[in-house]
Amino acid sequence: MAYDYSDLAAKSRRWAEQAHASGWINRDAAAQLSQIDAATPETLFSSSQLAGTRPLIAAFMGGTGVGKSSLLNRLAGKAIAKAGMVRPTSREVTLFHHHSVAMQQLPEQLPLAKIHISQHDDDAKKNIVWIDMPDFDSTEHSNKQLVLQWLPHIDVLIYVVSPERYRDEKAWRLLLAEGARHAWLFVFNQWDRGLPEQYEDFNRQLHKAGFMEPIIFKTVCAQGLQADEFAALAATLTSLATAHIVEQLEQRGSRVRKDELRKKLQTTAGFLGSEQAFQQTPALWKNQWQRTVKLLREGFAWPMQYAAAYYAEHAADLITNPASANYSLWDAWAQARFDDALNEFIINIDQMGLPVIPFKQHTAAIREKAPKIMQAQTELAARQALANPGNILQRGFLKGMRLCEIILPLMAMAWVGYNVFMGYYTSNMTNTHYLGVDFAVHSSLLIAMTWLIPYFILKKAQPSLKKSALKGFNKGLTNAFSLMENEILSVVENLVSQHKQQTKQLSGLIEQCAAEDAGQILSIDSGSPLTRMLVN
Repeated sequence: MAYDYSDLAAKSRRWAEQAHASGWINRDAAAQLSQIDAATPETLFSSSQLAGTRPLIAAFMGGTGVGKSSLLNRLAGKAIAKAGMVRPTSREVTLFHHHSVAMQQLPEQLPLAKIHISQHDDDAKKNIVWIDMPDFDSTEHSNKQLVLQWLPHIDVLIYVVSPERYRDEKAWRLLLAEGARHAWLFVFNQWDRGLPEQYEDFNRQLHKAGFMEPIIFKTVCAQGLQADEFAALAATLTSLATAHIVEQLEQRGSRVRKDELRKKLQTTAGFLGSEQAFQQTPALWKNQWQRTVKLLREGFAWPMQYAAAYYAEHAADLITNPASANYSLWDAWAQARFDDALNEFIINIDQMGLPVIPFKQHTAAIREKAPKIMQAQTELAARQALANPGNILQRGFLKGMRLCEIILPLMAMAWVGYNVFMGYYTSNMTNTHYLGVDFAVHSSLLIAMTWLIPYFILKKAQPSLKKSALKGFNKGLTNAFSLMENEILSVVENLVSQHKQQTKQLSGLIEQCAAEDAGQILSIDSGSPLTRMLVN
């Protein structure tokens, strides 16, 4: 399936913006994709006489003083482009085209104020738009920016040099950067001052840049024109201004741009790290947290003893008024150890080649929540422990003792009362003695013991409030550690899912860039000059 380059460029920019905002790629990587230009030559011009197609767009490009404007003026037969000493510091772009050619709505980066348009009625040149570009090596920074903004809209770049400027470093860097995107013609202007050695040297340079047989025209733009190859230059461009070649250039340009975009996306994919490495992060955190918990428990051993004693001493107040608890186990030392654990975890992630900014962003809130989690869990567990001291067996035994403290004395008194009544009744029926002093003493002792024994057992068997508070703190500590671990794990697992989604989106874009335009690829005719104008 074919994908339009402009759509792919727009999707890539949107993906880069959201990925950078989420921390998955750094600013430089995002800038590489955000600066992708979705412009193509077919988006700028149309022709009322060329149904279904557009004119060929050819631009003169070169350094200061090489004679670009003079060449365009010679082509037009009149001075339409400012040249030489009359050229202002901030130069405009000059367009020369047939009156039937219409310009589409200009992008924002191509301001109409910096465009000079000149039209003609020569039907032999109606299929070509000629452009005179500013000097890209000018000291005026806006000139270079203007050239770079126009380049995506050009089909054929006519690279103009002079004997003095054919080895210009800035021009050479631009040629290497833009070489594959356009078709190129080369003009060695001011040839009346040139030497064959310079021509051969220039030809070798182009060969190194990837042009096997570059087309180079020798021209002269001085007064009293000498014989040169300017007519051949104009004829070559006219031969290229056909719908078939324009379509070939469009398709090749689209393929080259997609390949460049794909390479940038593949480079960006390296910033995301591997999915296999991301799958290891939950286990990595668990191991890190186990070591941290062991260290924190050791550090909390003495503070918990102190806190348990404080809570035991103020148990009644703490149960009735929880706000009176003003002691916290989580201090600066504990926070530092927790931060160290997260920092070490992030360092390990970084060493695995994974982006760390999402982890930093999502764990920042948990760093602040840790004291609240610890305070809430330990306080709750301590209050519950003080409200129900001891274990279930102790509480059951004490409950039984409280019942015995009531029931046993009652049973003893019932037994004594029964014996008093039966003794009194028996003494009336017989001549036996009524209950004596021994019975009274023993009965009193029995009643007292049935009450005192449970009472003293209750006193001695009461669980220690300090131990209960300490047990509560240990339980709260375990709960707090578990909550903290789960909070981080939830973040890590969520980031693993997000990373998978980011990788899937990026892989989809790369696959779309690599998709061939099946059934639409046109082979370039072997006899066409276009074969010599493209970088191999």
